[in-house]
Amino acid sequence: MSAVTDQYFSEQPTSPSDPVPFRLEIGGVALDLTTDSGVFSRGRLDKGTRVLLENAPDPAASGNVLDLGCGYGPIALWIAARRPAATVWAVDVNDRALDLVRANAAAARLTNVRACRPDEVPEDVRFAELWSNPPIRSGKAALHELLLRWLPRVDGTSYLVVSKNLGSDSLARWLGEQGHPATRLSSHAGFRVLAVEGSGTAT
Repeated sequence: MSAVTDQYFSEQPTSPSDPVPFRLEIGGVALDLTTDSGVFSRGRLDKGTRVLLENAPDPAASGNVLDLGCGYGPIALWIAARRPAATVWAVDVNDRALDLVRANAAAARLTNVRACRPDEVPEDVRFAELWSNPPIRSGKAALHELLLRWLPRVDGTSYLVVSKNLGSDSLARWLGEQGHPATRLSSHAGFRVLAVEGSGTAT
């Protein structure tokens, strides 16, 4: 994709569609997924998402789970496959990404996935957990706005993976200053996995 005009957080990518298959195999889950241009991590599982899936605790067994900035859906679909009793909300601003999530969920026969834009999530829906490889490159102001919008809707824990070189430690400090204490769960391959307390976990 064009680094100038077609970022993965664009709402409607302008780059021509060029689908590429990818097989996700982590933690006993195997999924055949379709990726595409104009969507983050085409044709592969990016290193940060792999670190998150391999090092975060087991997902919530039930309730609503949010994949924030879902891309083509590796986090959401992996959780949905592992936790069929949970409802996984795959949220993104990128329409092509959401189409991929829907197609990938249908191909995997995962009926517990809801792919939608942020404003399409009902206001009364609360989440047991939030999982995200957040769009750091969208800029600090946009990232902060995104997190402050969604973290207050999480009753349990939020799991974020952030590159150390892109400010994971400063983000953790900032989250604490906003009333969302963050703990480093693990550090692998230059990425930190952060656990952020939700409204139901804070003491």
